Amino acid sequence: MNRTPVVLIHGAWFRRSSWDSWAQRFTAHGFAVHVPGWPGEGAPAADDRRGRDARRNLALDALIAHYEVFVRSLGSRPVLIGHSLGGLVVQHLVGVGLGRAAVAVAPWPGGVVRPVDAADVKAGLRMLVSDGAGGDEGFAQLTRSRFREAVANTVSEQEAARLFERHIVPAPLRLLAELGYVRDGDGPFRPARLTVDTADTTRGPLLLISGQEDRVVPDAVTRAVYKAYGDSSAVTDLKQFADRGHSLVVDSGWRTVADHVLAWLAANGIEAGASDA
Repeated sequence: MNRTPVVLIHGAWFRRSSWDSWAQRFTAHGFAVHVPGWPGEGAPAADDRRGRDARRNLALDALIAHYEVFVRSLGSRPVLIGHSLGGLVVQHLVGVGLGRAAVAVAPWPGGVVRPVDAADVKAGLRMLVSDGAGGDEGFAQLTRSRFREAVANTVSEQEAARLFERHIVPAPLRLLAELGYVRDGDGPFRPARLTVDTADTTRGPLLLISGQEDRVVPDAVTRAVYKAYGDSSAVTDLKQFADRGHSLVVDSGWRTVADHVLAWLAANGIEAGASDA
């Protein structure tokens, strides 16, 4: 029996270990799980100098191409699950026909939000970069204190510290600039140079997930992304988790989110043993 592939894509500052629990959960449910990581990402990423050099000048186009090549290599269209920047990537991939379904968790909005929603986006950016944007050979550091305040704000100090040590790495400044994380002085917010076709009627089902206490990608931003899909007749759903922050895929409440995704896939006829060529 062919198993349905699942591809897990993480966001900026995270490493692929942030999906470890999800990979085990989906594998146990019969899916063929892949966590390819970003270009140059080693194990452990923090100690992989060659990988660090490869990521230093990582551009958004290169990141997208990396995942397009990987997904095409699978032989059948996978379920695509992404967090933060990964959530934007999976929306792009399913929109160009490379995914059977997509789940975007606290997704970076790209160019789909209206100008009126930009204030919410900018607030999330400032939570990350106000004291953590100092360059380290082309990288932006996310400090332990900023991670706790912005990303892991709904868990204990002890859990936040464990998550930081295990999963957080510097992010490439070039990529962040293209995503709008780095502003030009005091100039206006610049949205990511990646948009998705929100009116597409031929794509697979899409689930958007938000944490209502998320300070990086606020719930209002994810709701704005959901509304942007209003002109499409393709399946688009929104799930909001109360009392959850941006760390909802990796912190101690991850299983609730993962099990909701599993139930949503089943409700949309996507089973572990029914691959889609």
